[in-house]
Amino acid sequence: MSTAWLTVLAVGIGTVLLKAVGPVGVAGRRLPPAAGRLLELVAPAILAALVVVETFASGRHLVADARLAGVGAGVLCVLARAPFWVVVLFGALATAAARALN
Repeated sequence: MSTAWLTVLAVGIGTVLLKAVGPVGVAGRRLPPAAGRLLELVAPAILAALVVVETFASGRHLVADARLAGVGAGVLCVLARAPFWVVVLFGALATAAARALN
């Protein structure tokens, strides 16, 4: 077995063990309220980071291009409490319009 496959196997086993530690370690116990509130914030923080990276990054460089117009239009629709399909539609139209103007 090559070194690469041994590494893949080791990382896979490590991943399984790390994923098992949470349920096994907490089994039947309640998390402290502070930990519960912190865990509720993890998913929105990761989503926000993903949006920022996908909007402002191209490879290893920061850019401001048509994607920024789409996200901006989407944010405005969310602030106006528009339905999700409207947010997606206006974001796509703003991005297409910005690309057409370039």
